[in-house]
Amino acid sequence: MDWQPEALAALKKDVPFFVRPAVRKRVEAMADSDGRSDIDLDFYKTAKQAMAPS
Repeated sequence: MDWQPEALAALKKDVPFFVRPAVRKRVEAMADSDGRSDIDLDFYKTAKQAMAPS
């Protein structure tokens, strides 16, 4: 999965290092289910919002 630099920077800023691999995998799975081959900042923000507890 190709991450745009802005999205990767946001992931590193938002998510602690010890859970980052799991969050990254989940965002990539969401992108894959949407038929995407890349993750840009807008998609990352949407995925982050979808994962946020309500």
